[in-house]
Amino acid sequence: MNATWTPPAASDATGFAIRPVRPAEHRALGEISARAYLDGGLLTRGADDPYLDVLRDVARRAAEAEVLVAVDPDGTLLGGVTFVPSGGSPWADIAGPDEAEFRVLTVSGAARGRGVGEALVRACADRARAVGGCVRLVLSVIPQAVAARRLYDRMGFARAPRRDWEPVPGVRLLAYELTL
Repeated sequence: MNATWTPPAASDATGFAIRPVRPAEHRALGEISARAYLDGGLLTRGADDPYLDVLRDVARRAAEAEVLVAVDPDGTLLGGVTFVPSGGSPWADIAGPDEAEFRVLTVSGAARGRGVGEALVRACADRARAVGGCVRLVLSVIPQAVAARRLYDRMGFARAPRRDWEPVPGVRLLAYELTL
């Protein structure tokens, strides 16, 4: 984690905090991530989708990128996100050298509607601003993730159709950018 970035403190308005994931939380966050994608209908092969293994492998994500979580004061995990500071990481799908990216934004079913997703995206934007030379925060999202796309629109992300891509044939991802 970049020493110039400090996770935001718990907000009086939200009651939860954003911080780096702890190793003891990897399994629980992996299940929150898998459940969010399954329940949201975001996996083309449902429970047989190989991407579930990626979603559940928080230890790998945390070793190769930065994983942030939202937690209640009692330590209950509410959701998480994988932040990629710049291109070159195995987790950077579309980020260039002067861009940061985030992936696997997930919120537990019980925490939906509390602003957790927005807080995690804001933490990624703040984190990206702390990266020297970073000019944009980018992401890819499946078209079926309507709620996520509404969130990105509301937060000022712009569609970047020239960057749309297919990680596997038949799975189209839409690209978004936020100029920092």
